Amino acid sequence: MKTDHQSVTRAGVARVAALALLWGSSFLWIKLALRGFNPVQIVFARLLLGFVILAPIALSRGLRFPRQRSVWGHLFVAALVSNAVPYVLFGVGEETVGSNVAGVLNATTPLWTLLLAFLVGVDRAVTVKKAAGFALGFLGVVVIFSPWESASEIASWGGLACLAAAASYGIGYVYMGRFLTGRGIPPLMLSAAQLGAATVLLALAMPFAGLESPTWRLDAVASLLVLGALGTGAAYVLNYRIIDDEGPTAASVVTYLLPIVAVILGWIFLHEAVTAAIAAGIALVLAGVTLTRKRSAEHR
Repeated sequence: MKTDHQSVTRAGVARVAALALLWGSSFLWIKLALRGFNPVQIVFARLLLGFVILAPIALSRGLRFPRQRSVWGHLFVAALVSNAVPYVLFGVGEETVGSNVAGVLNATTPLWTLLLAFLVGVDRAVTVKKAAGFALGFLGVVVIFSPWESASEIASWGGLACLAAAASYGIGYVYMGRFLTGRGIPPLMLSAAQLGAATVLLALAMPFAGLESPTWRLDAVASLLVLGALGTGAAYVLNYRIIDDEGPTAASVVTYLLPIVAVILGWIFLHEAVTAAIAAGIALVLAGVTLTRKRSAEHR
């Protein structure tokens, strides 16, 4: 017979896996969407689509948008540090650095989250096992991407932009965990409201970088629709739920799983090779994530 503890643990694992699949596949959808749209247009469209899909669903379930100005202030800050700033920084960074370098620097997100959560008191339960899990997961990502083949890129302005984007994600996890979750606002409404705030921020940027005429290719449009509906809308509901259930540090571990999803999808759809180093890196990532998950389950 299953206990409530087991059910919650398995549900949490399933949510993390689903979020990793949604966000990990986003790399593929973005690559296809770039065939018809520039980066700013893609970011604006995915945020708008996510909001347009989630808001009616939330309202149909009897949920209402927050009325407190303080909550909306926090939502706009979260949208800035979790959406607008990192999306733009990664776009700038990847103009001059390879995707492997960007992938490794993106994987520093859980480390930033762990440090920031500890410093501000959101999560001070840093055990040896938990720290080892984070370090092992990051080592696995490094092995998968092998950034030493282009080490000079890490120290470039593009590399610094990607690192700043990862730090911004870390700030976003901690900020949402401290100021938005635990207020009695359902994850679905929090997600819709944040995406709405982020859409407003990107709309302000559109006149400066998003007015280029797009190419209305079917594959690009379809990819953008998937990216908005699933990679943004559904993903943010899962993200808020995980932060609410387990805290920002545990939620950020999903970043380590994104390379695995990207590698598997590349192998299936793009026939990209899976080398021994990649396989070893995947094993390290899974071992690291397992350590962090065990700690979370033990303390529920």
